[in-house]
Amino acid sequence: MQTAAISQPLPANVDLLVVGGGINGVGIARDAVGRGLTVALVEQDDLAAHTSSASTKLIHGGLRYLEQYRFALVRKSLQERRLLLGLAPHVIWPMRFVLPHDAHLHPAWFIRLGLFVYDHLAARAGLPASRLVRLGKHPAGMPLDPRYRVAFEYSDAWVDDARLVVLNAMDAAERGASILTRTRCEVAVREGESWRATLVAADGGRTQLVARAMVNATGPWAGQFARDVATLVDPPQMRLVRGSHIIVRRLFDHDYAYIFQTPDQRIVFAIPYERDFTLLGTTEVDVGSDPVPAAISSAEIDYLCELANRYFTRTIAAADVLAHYSGLRPLRTADIADPSKVSRDYSLELDTAGAPLLSVFSGKITTYRRLAEDALQQLAPWLRASGNRAKRQENGEFTAWTHQAPLPGGDLPAGDFTTFLDRMAARYAWLPAALCQRYARAYGTRMVKLLDRADTVAALGEQVLPRLYEREIDYLIEHEFAQSATDILWRRTKLGLHLDASAVEVLEAWLSKHVVRRSSSN
Repeated sequence: MQTAAISQPLPANVDLLVVGGGINGVGIARDAVGRGLTVALVEQDDLAAHTSSASTKLIHGGLRYLEQYRFALVRKSLQERRLLLGLAPHVIWPMRFVLPHDAHLHPAWFIRLGLFVYDHLAARAGLPASRLVRLGKHPAGMPLDPRYRVAFEYSDAWVDDARLVVLNAMDAAERGASILTRTRCEVAVREGESWRATLVAADGGRTQLVARAMVNATGPWAGQFARDVATLVDPPQMRLVRGSHIIVRRLFDHDYAYIFQTPDQRIVFAIPYERDFTLLGTTEVDVGSDPVPAAISSAEIDYLCELANRYFTRTIAAADVLAHYSGLRPLRTADIADPSKVSRDYSLELDTAGAPLLSVFSGKITTYRRLAEDALQQLAPWLRASGNRAKRQENGEFTAWTHQAPLPGGDLPAGDFTTFLDRMAARYAWLPAALCQRYARAYGTRMVKLLDRADTVAALGEQVLPRLYEREIDYLIEHEFAQSATDILWRRTKLGLHLDASAVEVLEAWLSKHVVRRSSSN
């Protein structure tokens, strides 16, 4: 009988309390514990349950920001793209994008100039350069309306966003952090030079925790948290933008992605997704300042379908949408009418009216690691003396380190996924090829830990759902903080896309029978 696992036991006192289990929160927790600090992270739901699993799933420089002359943001993002491709090559990999030239776009020479700048703002780490292509002779031209004759092809990268969050949390836990999911920070009060936080677990259990500093990485709830939980006198103001995506049956039979700039100057991507599907998004809808449930509207579905129909010969409608997801992006700027013009660069705001509180606003998944470094730099005056002495001697005084440390499973030989997959296929010849590839992509070198001493499919245990065996479920519960069927089918894996609507119910019944769940605050 498997028992739901927790990370390190929660101490009574920590150097840093991080509230929020999205990409920014786990990135900060990982960086901090690696500097020798005692760290606790609390998340009221599952890791990546909200905005961080609702991205367009790209690690990219942000080509459109060149048009807005935000060269510093693009350069920073491209530098991070190069680093992340090497630190997590199992969940981040290169992808070629095709931008069809449309009548409303800038002249071709202007776009080529922009792509030249995009290629050279930072090292490409072996990614091919951009180029002009004739769609009549290019695979990406086949599914497009024949009126599109030329396009521009360039490089960026794909990421499994939810898994990137989990890998950061895993690494933080393995380095000594306490990661508490399904745990809410109910109230936090300043007491002298510390914060005293009251944490409430899903079962109602309450815990007191004292922290020298606190990070508010609650995403869409950042303003609300600062006002209602940390009770700041002048809480920061923010606005929320809903971004929605739809998933349809595959619209094209190649591995290129498309980037479309619409006549209203928005950017929408069409991306090959989970082998059988196409992902289309994103929309940008201003929803005000208070967090509301992120749910796609019928108008957004129609907008994305109409946009796809503008470019592809195969038309789609709302009835063709198999799945969709939405997320709220917290933007610090409140005075810009067009959400698409608001910068996605992150903003860190430090309140030092007592023990420090650092609040995180905006940001791109691409720059989460740099954001964490900047956050620790701002908190350094309060935390530098707290770090473990041996760790300080090893790494230097409060030194950045994540730029050279692979994420769990990311230590592939020479960073080459193809070679790694070939080795795994030879080592586990008994494993079906599709399952071998999925394990290699999801878990990287941790695939060996998942399979342990298994030498037959039968050794993987009961097949609870098609392509989901008991062995993987146990691994996800023990090592990746999974507790529910939705955690497993939609965030740790994407098997929910490939199964019918009853899959969640079937898996939830199995978990209720076979898993003893315990509060993460124990």
